[in-house]
Amino acid sequence: MSYLRVKDLSLGYDGKAILSNLNFTVNEGDYLCIVGENGSGKTTLMKTLLHLQQPISGTIETGDGLMSNEIGYLPQQTIVQRDFPASVREIVLSGCQARLKNRFFYTKQEKELAEENMERMRIKDIADKCYRDLSGGQQQRVLLARALCAAKKILLLDEPVTGLDPKVSI
Repeated sequence: MSYLRVKDLSLGYDGKAILSNLNFTVNEGDYLCIVGENGSGKTTLMKTLLHLQQPISGTIETGDGLMSNEIGYLPQQTIVQRDFPASVREIVLSGCQARLKNRFFYTKQEKELAEENMERMRIKDIADKCYRDLSGGQQQRVLLARALCAAKKILLLDEPVTGLDPKVSI
């Protein structure tokens, strides 16, 4: 079975559909790119897939044992998020929070995963800097590294290359 199966999905706000009759599946190893104009419903679709918003109609089925804590999500950044007073390392490591379950501390493997993702996003050299002191592009890379830590099976990215330098966004 697939990780996600969307059947006859309609979504929008206040009962008014902005997207309707969506049907698709996402299997292991798939890449799905949703392209559209501003305001066309891309973010609304992601929020609906994550159960942060209810669909107007239709179904979203999960399979292959997909749990909500196995989905990484990088939302569009808000003004409030840009001023968060934590270090880069703390924010990236917080992507592993869903793995904690009944523990209070991160394991060595979780800390190594955070370090690997900081290296992958080329932000290891700023790991001890305060997030709010970074440029918009640096902040985006921090949040992407965090999402990579959270993702075990699926990674949902909402405008992930916004503010990134061309050499980083490739």
